[in-house]
Amino acid sequence: MDHYYSENPTTEHRISQIEYSLGDIDLRFTTDSGVFSKDKVDYGTNVLLTSLPPMGGKILDLGCGYGPIGITLARLNPNSEIVMIDINQRAVDLAKMNIEQNGINNAWALQSNGFENLEETFNAIISNPPIRTGKKVIYSLFEESARHLENGGSIYLVIQKKQGAKSAMNKLNEIYGNCQVINKKGGYWILHSVKV
Repeated sequence: MDHYYSENPTTEHRISQIEYSLGDIDLRFTTDSGVFSKDKVDYGTNVLLTSLPPMGGKILDLGCGYGPIGITLARLNPNSEIVMIDINQRAVDLAKMNIEQNGINNAWALQSNGFENLEETFNAIISNPPIRTGKKVIYSLFEESARHLENGGSIYLVIQKKQGAKSAMNKLNEIYGNCQVINKKGGYWILHSVKV
């Protein structure tokens, strides 16, 4: 059975267009079946995006889907470089399309199972993690993220309270030695840890 975290979804294509606005930024995304939250930018992603401070340097959108986080960040932070990765090849193809469609020139997308196709380090890692893959997968991504952050770099995550935000916070504390909740809204927690 296909999931949004399948490497090559075989679900029949159902391409559509959705719109997303944040402040004075208006974006348009092409989406398809077999990717996460294809009908609209999901609530948790929106809470995450509205909670982030201005950023610079190199930023990773981990599990980018069709690109709402990375592309919005690219528009909000024009002097940054955004790298967008996802295991799902269909999602990555859509993200590339959406980068072009929105006239973004400081972001690029590639297929990668977690960090397997990445060697560089980042100033920030942002993710709405694929909770349905289970804690084993999620927590290994948290651990890997620490190896791909510059010293002083930040990781920001959105996790629903009922889907394990508290235990995720404990895991981040274990890995980074710190974790704070920078926003709570509608049952979603925005978690922030710094590599020190």
